[in-house]
This record gives sequence, structure tokens and C-alpha cells, in this order.
Amino acid sequence: MNFVSKGTDLETLEKLSIDDPRRRRLPPLLRKAWLKLNAVFLRRITDLGLTPDQYIALRWLQEKEPGLTQRELSDFMASDPNTIASLLSRMEKAGWIRRSTRKEDRRTNNVLSTKAGRKIFEAARGRALDLERNALEVLSKREQASFLDSLEKVAEACIRSSDTKTKG
Repeated sequence: MNFVSKGTDLETLEKLSIDDPRRRRLPPLLRKAWLKLNAVFLRRITDLGLTPDQYIALRWLQEKEPGLTQRELSDFMASDPNTIASLLSRMEKAGWIRRSTRKEDRRTNNVLSTKAGRKIFEAARGRALDLERNALEVLSKREQASFLDSLEKVAEACIRSSDTKTKG
């Protein structure tokens, strides 16, 4: 089977249906990029005893000081609450986060990074930024901005799509 090449003109692409097997497809491209990015990042931070998901949780906690609820963190990480609860339990045992009950709603846990959590985050941060730079350097600054804007739109469309109930 001949695939449509990367440089194919728009007119040719528009003639192909979205499910034409010759087309480059969004799901496998996103999966390939994500799996490779995640695997490389894991190798870069293994010596710290940190996982990519733990790094992402710490990053959100740094960016959203003075902390988040478990539900908010789950939403930011696009993960289910049970997965986040398990992740946070391991991080709490490592001393990187602490959880406390919110005074205004005792059913809700607030999650904060500890001094040790901030330290491990900073140790991994340069490696994460370096990897992101390496991945995006094949694009011009303008292309990077356009790519990230487009990717954000696709992510938002996926969220909207998952929020709508399908009939059938």
C-alpha cells in the first residue's frame, strides 16, 4: 500500500476520506510521539527515582500554588481519580507531597508539594525542558506556536467529544 507522503498537496489530501488507509492518521501519530517522548523522559529521570506522571503531578502543584484538590489534579492530568489517588499515595510515601483535608469541605483533600517534592521537581525540570526543546527544534518558533495551538484545539475537541453521550 502506498501512503500519501508528508509533502502531499492539500488538494490531493482533500480527495481522500479521513479513513483512507493511505492517509497519515492522528491517533497513531499522537501515540508514537507520546510513547517515544515518555520513554525518553523516563530514561532521563530514572536516576532520580521519579516517574513521568509523578513529575507532571509535581509540575501542576508548582504551577498552581498553593496546591490543588485531588479532583483538580485529576482533571489537569486528564486521568481518573483512582489513578491519581494511587499516584499520590506513592508520592506521599516518598515525602514529595502531603495531603490535608480542606477546612471548608472535609470531604475534599488538598494536595501540596513538600520541600523534598520541590527539590526533586527542580532536579527533573531541566531535563524535561531540554527534552521539549529537542522535540520541538525541528520546527521554527512560528511553527512551534502553531503546532501547540493546533494540538490544544485537538485536545479540547477530544474533551468535548468525550463529554457528549453517543446514541446507539
